[in-house]
Amino acid sequence: MALRGEKMDNEYKISVRALVEYVFSSGSIESGFRTALSLTEGTRAHIELQKDYQESDQREVPLHTTLPLDGISLHIDGRADGILFRNGEVTVDEIKSTAGRLSLVNEDTYPVHWAQADFYAYMYAKDHEISAMNIQLTYKQVQTGEVKRFAKKLLFKELEESIHDLASRFVPFARLRLANIEKRNRSINELSFPFEDYRKGQRMLAGAVYKTALEKKTLFAQAPTGIGKTISTIFPSVKAIGEGLINKIFYLTAKTITRQAAEEAFRLMEEKGLFCQYVTITAKEKVCLKDHTVCTKEQCEFADGYYDRINGAVLDILENETRMDREIIVRYSRVHRVCPFEFSLDLAYVSDAVVCDYNYVFDPRVSIKRYSEEYKKQSVLLVDEAHNLVDRGREMYSASLNKAPFLQLRRQYKEINGKIYEISKKLNEFFISIRKQAGSEKTMVLKDTPKELNGLADQFISECELELLKGKEEEPLLLEAFFAVQNWVRIGKLYSEEFTTYCEISNKDVSIKQFCLDPSRLVRKYAKSFRSRVYFSATFTPLVYYLNMLGGGEEDYKITLPSPFVREQNDVRICPLSTRYRDRDRSILPIVRTITNLVHEKPGNYLVFFPSYQYMSSVLEKWEGAGIETLIQGTGMDEREREAFLENFSPKNEVSLVGFAVLGGIFSEGIDLKGDRLNGVVIVGVGLPQIGFERDLIKGYFAEKGMHGYDYAYVYPGMNKVLQAGGRLIRSENDRGTIMLIDDRFLLPKYQQLIPNEWMDYKIIN
Repeated sequence: MALRGEKMDNEYKISVRALVEYVFSSGSIESGFRTALSLTEGTRAHIELQKDYQESDQREVPLHTTLPLDGISLHIDGRADGILFRNGEVTVDEIKSTAGRLSLVNEDTYPVHWAQADFYAYMYAKDHEISAMNIQLTYKQVQTGEVKRFAKKLLFKELEESIHDLASRFVPFARLRLANIEKRNRSINELSFPFEDYRKGQRMLAGAVYKTALEKKTLFAQAPTGIGKTISTIFPSVKAIGEGLINKIFYLTAKTITRQAAEEAFRLMEEKGLFCQYVTITAKEKVCLKDHTVCTKEQCEFADGYYDRINGAVLDILENETRMDREIIVRYSRVHRVCPFEFSLDLAYVSDAVVCDYNYVFDPRVSIKRYSEEYKKQSVLLVDEAHNLVDRGREMYSASLNKAPFLQLRRQYKEINGKIYEISKKLNEFFISIRKQAGSEKTMVLKDTPKELNGLADQFISECELELLKGKEEEPLLLEAFFAVQNWVRIGKLYSEEFTTYCEISNKDVSIKQFCLDPSRLVRKYAKSFRSRVYFSATFTPLVYYLNMLGGGEEDYKITLPSPFVREQNDVRICPLSTRYRDRDRSILPIVRTITNLVHEKPGNYLVFFPSYQYMSSVLEKWEGAGIETLIQGTGMDEREREAFLENFSPKNEVSLVGFAVLGGIFSEGIDLKGDRLNGVVIVGVGLPQIGFERDLIKGYFAEKGMHGYDYAYVYPGMNKVLQAGGRLIRSENDRGTIMLIDDRFLLPKYQQLIPNEWMDYKIIN
């Protein structure tokens, strides 16, 4: 189910494909192997077939019609692949490309394809007053070039009856959606800002967001902690829906806790009368109803027959709910026996707002690909805590391969499949040649991605597909290698001057990585289809760095808002102690004394942030904490453990509490401990990422471009962590507290320029 409908005046607009996929929704969810047919390959197959059309034939013909049914006027549009003219008769040609075997496709395999072609035939016949139409389905296997065709002929009256029958099955959904849209728009028109007054800078931010949507622009907003960024971006976007400027809001976040802030903003507006249906997409592993996430009909009753039940589930939840968060989705999933993760994806197409992770828009591997370009043009992107998108972008646009799996596959398939054996052998030999080329070096930068490897990767994918399409029980190692190589090829198509390729050699393995040094071009590429984009963060410092890293341009709007808080709320202290790696052993006891003295001077709840777990462990070994309760952030804490950690920060604690945590970790941004739940923050070090090979590659890349390479690779990302951690302290106008910065570099001009104005009345503590 992938509905992309909308209300247009008194009509409900829907594409032919979306309508027929809704009507013919059936079957089960199948995870695991899927053929690697890309949009590019499908387009190429269409073009190759259309080249054989005669000169009088028409290609990519836009068609539309309006059907009045049961008080609903459906405006249906689509694009026919081909209109062919032969011997005085007209044929609609519907082309489908596949990486699967055509021997498995017969005339009745895909009724949804016939329905789509029937719609085009009906619309063309109606427009041109033709009494009968020929309808042809053309299937092409993209790897072998094999073509298979099926044809039929229908009178216009038969087409009309068929189309009206299909469309009438969509009417219950259309009627419900139209009623909800009308209710939504009426509530938006009556909606006022959900607080009595705007905070300082809040009205300015809301106005900038609305103007951005109005003028189809991009906005970069530095909005300090406490200004109310979430409501200040969502409220004007909701108003833009009511004005007909946009149809949908995408609120993108990097962490679960910031998703909850977005849900809270919608709840506040609902209390003021807003009717707006929004869905939160939760990661599959977190929302799965089974002990083990295996999405096959044999092992999961929520996957078995999912598409037979999904339309009923969607109608039920849309008729009864506005908030569709994790809890609500799981409840309806149990009732209707549907997979909650896939359910949330289907709801994303029919809701007014979507709250989800960055990757559903920016990651080429998992983005919601069913959204058409036209649909995106009616949506706004709100990217929360957008400073996180820099490193997330690098991660999403990079890919690596290791030697070990191909050595194992070579051994495993020697007697099973000669072709997989041969291609795995060649890939293994390629990695051996890399090891020889590197000599005694442990890392080696290549000028470009080797063409030899790319050719082998294409062959590997082809052979894997043929093996996996046999329908045997899937082999985990082959499937894992297939996905890794598939991702390598996908990233290879994005490869440009912003990338580098490097190899790492160890005693046991060899790896090669296409590493994205600068994600800005690709961030811009994946966002540009949307009507407008708003990137906002409390820590866009310096703003020019984030403009460069997130694809900003001179034509984009920029706004920097002052903090709503005053300097007097922060008691800022700088302890000029060296925490550089060479000095860390000598720094441990002074750090222990500094923290102890602060807590004894000002009892309360404190968070102490370290640049690494190792450094934190070294301090903990000397930490006695007499009379001070101590908590320690563990590695890989789940949501329950995180919540338990934060629950200890109570304003009613009888003894002081110190929580040891890691800069850039789960507790250094996004958490909200107001009032006496948090009385102080201690930050050890300036947050610089650990010096390493990849960071040095980034440094060299930007230095060659005439930029401050060291700052881009180390200083700006590090200080962002510091600012985020310090921002945990003052969360409201009534908060007071102490920030202790332990590092002598905080007194250097470069770092002073990055410290926020409200921290500048600091004291130097010896």
